[in-house]
Amino acid sequence: MLKKTKKMMMGVVSATLVTSLAGCGSDRPAKPTGYDCDDWEWDSDAGTYYCDDDDSTHSGGYYHGGTMYKSKKALQSSSAYQTYYSNYKSGIGSGTKGGFGG
Repeated sequence: MLKKTKKMMMGVVSATLVTSLAGCGSDRPAKPTGYDCDDWEWDSDAGTYYCDDDDSTHSGGYYHGGTMYKSKKALQSSSAYQTYYSNYKSGIGSGTKGGFGG
């Protein structure tokens, strides 16, 4: 009986460790899908992905909150992005800027 309990506890500890480590490396959202872009790059200054695919109709475009923006300037004009960006730069949820996780 003790062997079973010990084995079960090791499984719980292992699962907890894997789960906590998985969240540590990156607080980035998932890469966008459903757009004509085969090369998404992370812009750490903007805190979003941009399309780095020269053959794409979205080349140079930025993605945030379910919307594609034609340029970084267009992204920065969005009030939804401005709210996100102020939180991103202050570290809320960023993981790398003194926020949660990481």
